[in-house]
Amino acid sequence: MNNVQKQKRANKSLPFFFKDEFKVSFVIILISTVLLISTFSFDIVPPILNRGIQPATFPKGLLVLIIILTSIVYYLSFKKPWETKKKLPQPFFLTLLSFIFFIFISKTLDFFLAISLLSVFVSYCWGERRVIYLILVSIIFPIIVFIFFETILGLRFPPGIITNIYYQV
Repeated sequence: MNNVQKQKRANKSLPFFFKDEFKVSFVIILISTVLLISTFSFDIVPPILNRGIQPATFPKGLLVLIIILTSIVYYLSFKKPWETKKKLPQPFFLTLLSFIFFIFISKTLDFFLAISLLSVFVSYCWGERRVIYLILVSIIFPIIVFIFFETILGLRFPPGIITNIYYQV
């Protein structure tokens, strides 16, 4: 009898604002919106001093992208609800640990090298085992990041082993 009552209660649908999907999405969108509003108070750099895009443009674009992607994930959660797990998977903790190593490598050796190692390590931890793809990720992803920051944003990478070769320091 108890199982029947529990099952009936479990089948009742909670209002959308009590579901985890809504709570997580709402918090992410709320924080992103507050940060987006704060970017409208950034100073505008005169065109003569501007090396790339305006300082507020990149954070605005990134925050809008976060809001859009969070909305898409929330929409997709209606079709395939999130699974509740008691414990986070091991790759999650390895990814967090890799960010600590990323900071250490980028500060001591080279930022470009740190991006390359981070991309390979995270890909490997989350299941990619094909060596050719890991090599491609370690080369292509950092180059795309470098080109984006160097040409589009007009920002230089901090000095390091590989970037000093490129900047011929």
